[in-house]
Order: sequence, then C-alpha cells, then structure tokens
Amino acid sequence: MRPFLPLNGLRAFEASARHLSFTRAAIELFVTQAAVSQQVKSLETRLGVKLFHRLPRGLMLTAEGEALLPTVSHSFDQLADTLGRVEGGQLRELLFVGAVGTFATGWLLPRLADFHQQFPYVDIRLSTNNNRVDLAAEGLDFAIRFGNGAWHATDTTRLFEAPLSPLCAPGLAETLRDPADLAHCTLLRSYRSDEWPKWFAAAGIPLPPQANKAVVFDSSLAMVEAALQGIGVALAPPSMFSRHLASGALEQPFPVTISLGSYWLTRLQSRPLTPAMLAFSTWISAAATRMEPQ
Repeated sequence: MRPFLPLNGLRAFEASARHLSFTRAAIELFVTQAAVSQQVKSLETRLGVKLFHRLPRGLMLTAEGEALLPTVSHSFDQLADTLGRVEGGQLRELLFVGAVGTFATGWLLPRLADFHQQFPYVDIRLSTNNNRVDLAAEGLDFAIRFGNGAWHATDTTRLFEAPLSPLCAPGLAETLRDPADLAHCTLLRSYRSDEWPKWFAAAGIPLPPQANKAVVFDSSLAMVEAALQGIGVALAPPSMFSRHLASGALEQPFPVTISLGSYWLTRLQSRPLTPAMLAFSTWISAAATRMEPQ
C-alpha cells in the first residue's frame, strides 16, 4: 500500500522552494501566505525535519529541503505532462527522435507542421547529434543517421541520398570559374578525409595539395556557417541547405556532386513499434520518397 501523500504540503513546499518566499508561492497558488506557511509546517511536522531556514528577508533551504526538492519538482512535472497527454479525449503519445543536426534543421523541421497536422496526438521530443548516437542509452525511439545503413542490432529504413557539392558565399563564388580554381581556396570538410579527393576525381581534375589540409568540422551546420562567413568552400549536401541557396546567401558554383551515403531512419530491433512510431515511420518514408529523383 502506498502511504498517504500530503500533496497540498508538497505543492506548497515546491512553490516556496522555487521562489524562496511563502508570499510569492501564495500568489502562484492563489491562496494566502498563511495557508502556504501552514501547509509547509504540516509537511515538516509529518517528516520530522525542517525544510527551510526562516530568514528576515526570505527562506533558505535546509539540507533536507535541498534533497527533497528535485524529486518533488520532477514528480510534479511528470504528473503535469501525463495529465496534458490524456486531456481532450485522446491519449497523446511521446516520440523520442534523434537526428543529425543537418537533417533536423535542413529537412525535418520545415516539415514537422505537416506531421503534427496529420498526427496531432503525437508529441515529438527531438534531439540533434553529429551522427554519433546510442539509441538505448539515450532512450530514443528512432535515430536518423547518415551512412550506409549498417548499424548493429538496428532496423533501418533508407530515406534518400544527400549528394555533396561545393557551397560557398556569393563573393567567393564569383572568383570560381572552373573547379581547378578551388586550388586557391580554403577547403572545408567533415571528419571523412576522402570527401574532397572523391569530389575532385568526379570533377576530373588533379587533387590540389591543400585538399589534405582542409579545415575539419564535426557538424555540417558549423561547416556551412563558416562558408557563409566567407572562410572557405564547404563540401556539403545542397538539398539540406536549399533555403540558403534559394535566398542567395549560399551558392553552388559547380554542378558536380558525389554521393557517399544516405539518410536512414533507424531503431533498435528489440524496440517494438508503438502507434506513434508507426505513424512517424509511415509519414517520414512517404515524405522522403518525394525527395528522390523520378
């Protein structure tokens, strides 16, 4: 049997601890200052400890109060979240998705409104990464990654390719008439050292000496930001930066592209599909199909 929980006292304690004031807690809870003070005192009596030091200019948590506060705050947050999910006659489901930062900002975020319109009962919790992710440790339902689709103990669904091409600021693009002109530029790339050599091979020109000394980034977002600032030429997927290209902030000086992998929707094989996961998988697969060339 769960012991009786003094919810009024816990609520008064939590509000008072956040404000370090009975008066401000009373304003938040729409009760009197005396009521808050009495509820906290009753809780202290029940626990047999002092939770606050009463000071002339406010409150200070005791060691016992500091130990209790995180648990009480987290519990109230969880309760509020769950109540919000069951309101309105339909249970709202949480979906935890991790995504490569480039994909999240360049493709997923502009389309999330469409997902929410079709599946209003699913609340997405989105985190970003640099393509290194641990589904189990991070508690993710899905991870969207870039690569060849081979990840241990993982079910994968290919979304689409994202070919790479040089991208740079307009001022720098004006100086580039031929791919060989890149020999005079600062080259920017990801942690994959084979990207620029493969691009120059596809362009049919010798590899410039400084290609092996390119500035390395762990995020395409940071790399393209450097390109936007005129620092150099990024080798990045134009499809993920279409808004920058459409606005003229970025230019793709040459049409040559190389493909080194695809974006994949991944989940642990041991993770059973929930209705929210099935809805997201179906939606993103359909949206990704429209990205592929016909």
